[in-house]
Amino acid sequence: MESIITQASSYAASIDRVIMIIFVTVTIWFLLGQYVFFKFIFKYSRKNNPRAGYVTGETHEDTKWVHRAHYSVLVCDVLIIVFSMMTWYQVKQDLPKPESTIRILGQQWAWKFTHPGPDNQLDTADDIVTIDELHVKLGTTYHFKLEAKDVLHSFSVPVFRLKQDAIPGRVITGWFKPTKTGEYDIQCAEMCGIGHGIMGARIFIDTAEQHAEWIQKNAPSVSSTTAQVNSQLAK
Repeated sequence: MESIITQASSYAASIDRVIMIIFVTVTIWFLLGQYVFFKFIFKYSRKNNPRAGYVTGETHEDTKWVHRAHYSVLVCDVLIIVFSMMTWYQVKQDLPKPESTIRILGQQWAWKFTHPGPDNQLDTADDIVTIDELHVKLGTTYHFKLEAKDVLHSFSVPVFRLKQDAIPGRVITGWFKPTKTGEYDIQCAEMCGIGHGIMGARIFIDTAEQHAEWIQKNAPSVSSTTAQVNSQLAK
């Protein structure tokens, strides 16, 4: 999967593993099914079997291959479910302790990102607000507070293997940990109106030095006293 699209989050490999398990399982059964299908077409053609036989399907000999295939498919289903639930728990339920928190607001038709400023506290006077640009630091565990201003949106970062619906009236918490620097796509993966196709953004994953430089350059000017008070209130 990484040869097709970069893995840039701590759980991207786990999601790719589930996708590959499903792909390999379905491919094997598809090829096997096509093999049996075409084999029977030629083996039981009119030329080889001018008189069709009548099979009731009541004897063990008639049903054993159906049951064997059925049980084999069930085993594959259980395998997929086990790996899927393990990955679901890792991504959606077992949220690690955040090192930083950002707010994401989806609206027709743009993404609004609120980054913590130098105090690393959200909802303080030195917060940095951007439109269609998300800036994060490599190797940092982030929580995001996802909201929708108007209609359903879906926050999607393909290199993270992250997609989370944004629902009006709700604040949904998720997480990610970037593992590779670079500039990548952010998409809206929910049909949200006539401008849905242009609701794209970019995520910039920087080193610690680059991220600190960006914060210092873009943070609003706040007095030290005000910043200290806001930091204490945020705690």
